[in-house]
Amino acid sequence: MSTTDMSMGKITFYEEKNFQGRSHECMSDCSDMSSYLNRSHSCRVEKGCFMVYDRNNYMGNQFFMRRGEYSDYMSMMGMRENIKSCRMIPMHRGQYRMKIYERENFGGQSHEMMEDCDNIQERYRMSDCQSCNVMDGHWLMYEQAQFRGKMMYMRPGEYRNFREMGMSGQRFMSMRRITDMC
Repeated sequence: MSTTDMSMGKITFYEEKNFQGRSHECMSDCSDMSSYLNRSHSCRVEKGCFMVYDRNNYMGNQFFMRRGEYSDYMSMMGMRENIKSCRMIPMHRGQYRMKIYERENFGGQSHEMMEDCDNIQERYRMSDCQSCNVMDGHWLMYEQAQFRGKMMYMRPGEYRNFREMGMSGQRFMSMRRITDMC
């Protein structure tokens, strides 16, 4: 049996490096941080895990943040833009299941996954992943093998076409479960 813990996470954003200047605290999703802060150069995750985005409405480049301090996350994570939105990742207890497909609209070769996969090309002989169905758990998908490069947060649901989600030209080569590592 799977359960999802929706208890609050907590992340605090600061306008300046080293936790200086005005701050804004989030305990859930925030689609537009510009009404709270002009910019953000550091943050502190006190509880839970979050995905942060460099555009409003959970768009643009995504970055995973777990409990810890990020005194200058822009240089630490190679970000070019300030964080504009964030999404709390609920903790999942139970099994993890995701079916990945080689082509969009669930076409081509497919494989069901229950564990992390550091290289779909080596493990499944798949050269690309363009759609998926997340049945259980929350996952991070990475554009390169070994959990490197740009990432995308996947929660339970059907994802028919990554290009339509603003990921054109991006392919996913490794996948990792978001476990109780937060």
